[in-house]
Amino acid sequence: MQFIGRDEFHHSIVIDTGPELGGERTGPTPGRLLLMAVAACTAVDVVDILAKSRQKLIALTVYCGGVQNDEYPKFYKEIRLKYVLRGISLDRTRVERAIKLSEEKYCSVGATLNGKAKIITQYEIEEKEEEEKAQI
Repeated sequence: MQFIGRDEFHHSIVIDTGPELGGERTGPTPGRLLLMAVAACTAVDVVDILAKSRQKLIALTVYCGGVQNDEYPKFYKEIRLKYVLRGISLDRTRVERAIKLSEEKYCSVGATLNGKAKIITQYEIEEKEEEEKAQI
């Protein structure tokens, strides 16, 4: 039950299932990979939008989880995204705008899921007083 996904640029990722389905957990399941994709897609957007807004973002972590349908197909009915932004004097209005723009305009993965899964977002800002090396 282990597969290697490869794109046209020869980037690879191991995809697997758990032992209950014959796998060995050597990589994310397809469903977890989908959650990772939506989190990464929106993270790229938010970082880019905040940079263009001249915000001093040092780090961004996006936590993602979901609730699947009980019966097959076990699609995600709900996806939760929690953004944890670390920066210097981050403007809440600009953070909210960046997240909203990602949700409504730019994130292609989220747009693909829109209408099937309810996407719920929240965020928190961790203020830093001094410059530190960016982690993004």
